[in-house]
Amino acid sequence: MAPLDDLMTIGVFARSTGITPSALRFYADSGVLVPAAIDDTTGYRYYSPTQLDRAVTLRRLREIDVPLDRIVEILDAAPARVSALLDEHVDHLTLRAGQARETATAILEALGRPGGSVPVAMVRGPGFAAAVEQVLAATAHDTEHPALTGVRVESSEDGLVLTATDRYRLSTRTVAPTRPGAAWAGTVDGDDLRLTLGWIRRQPVVELRVDARGLTAVGGSDSRVCRLLPEPFPDHRAVFAALSPVRTRVIAARNALVDAMSGVAGDRLLLTVTPNSLRVSGIGMPVVEVPSSAHGDAVTVAFEVTTLYPAITSTAGPDVMLDVATPDQPVIVRSADDGDLTTLVMPVRHEGAPT
Repeated sequence: MAPLDDLMTIGVFARSTGITPSALRFYADSGVLVPAAIDDTTGYRYYSPTQLDRAVTLRRLREIDVPLDRIVEILDAAPARVSALLDEHVDHLTLRAGQARETATAILEALGRPGGSVPVAMVRGPGFAAAVEQVLAATAHDTEHPALTGVRVESSEDGLVLTATDRYRLSTRTVAPTRPGAAWAGTVDGDDLRLTLGWIRRQPVVELRVDARGLTAVGGSDSRVCRLLPEPFPDHRAVFAALSPVRTRVIAARNALVDAMSGVAGDRLLLTVTPNSLRVSGIGMPVVEVPSSAHGDAVTVAFEVTTLYPAITSTAGPDVMLDVATPDQPVIVRSADDGDLTTLVMPVRHEGAPT
């Protein structure tokens, strides 16, 4: 490891590359751009001047919407392969641009008609409200990245997909519409959705429509409007595509796991999985055994309580499933009997194991 005097702090590196510190932390946690050194005492991250070219290339690739998994391949590929990958991506962008023009034309035509809105989907109110509430747990109040405060809504003939992320959690949920509508994608203001949930839950059926005002929920003779956020939403599909293979799977009693987490003092907890058990502990605290079954490698993973707890409590059913690749990779959290809601939870570094 190079002496710290020869390295750059994350702030200096961010200004030199045009990448925000929060984005650098995200790229580090994703394994795309790992710091040259991390101070064991302070946790401060340091970068080498030799990483500048890679970082600038990463930023430029993101500016043209290259997915994260493809960026990793490009950064490590030979020049001929890089050329082929970029040509393929540009062709994909060209296709998407054509599709966007067609959709925009249809929307403009619809806006010229009485009512001026495009139907996105017809959904059952209580089920849609429950799905929105689940993914809202993964939003953040982030003035630097407003899109992280919202829920990405994507409609297609296959269903309605809801996604939210605060960069430490990523939740996605699919809702089956009673009647599909136009293909559409937009990021809906999370606070507006929260204020609307109670009303939506009381509607047997809700029609979702998009217009110049935003996403409108229509129920009977009444309606509610949620604003749209113009900022680009993070490339969540690339995060899923970049996941390493699962090496450990544990199915645990959800309520028992919630109770064990509630008893942890401090801001971090450890989950220790063995072939016969799941144990929960605060750092340096005695363990609590949770009824479970596990398969795969034994592993200990550390989390911020405020990150893992909402991911577990938002799942439905008596059991929760956790899929682990490695202790430093996102852990996949799902309901064991209903895998529709999927949440990725970022772990944190830890020293030692529970006693």
